[in-house]
Amino acid sequence: MRLDKYLKITRLIKRRTIANDACDAGKILVNDKVARASYKIKIDDIITINMGQRPLKVKVLSITEHATKENAADNYIVVE
Repeated sequence: MRLDKYLKITRLIKRRTIANDACDAGKILVNDKVARASYKIKIDDIITINMGQRPLKVKVLSITEHATKENAADNYIVVE
């Protein structure tokens, strides 16, 4: 699954276009490297989102095509 789509489905970022713009601006890191929106997410990847006051670091636990509001957070765990 693409990085921008994963960020939207898991509700880490509200809209896919915002996720795409954040990737283009270099604000999204995967495994401590700047990642493009087309990066293919894998389980155990560490995603760092540098938007806002402090960075959010999450670890990918699962990848699903559809997620409801209740189970969206089950796809990742907050590391820091």
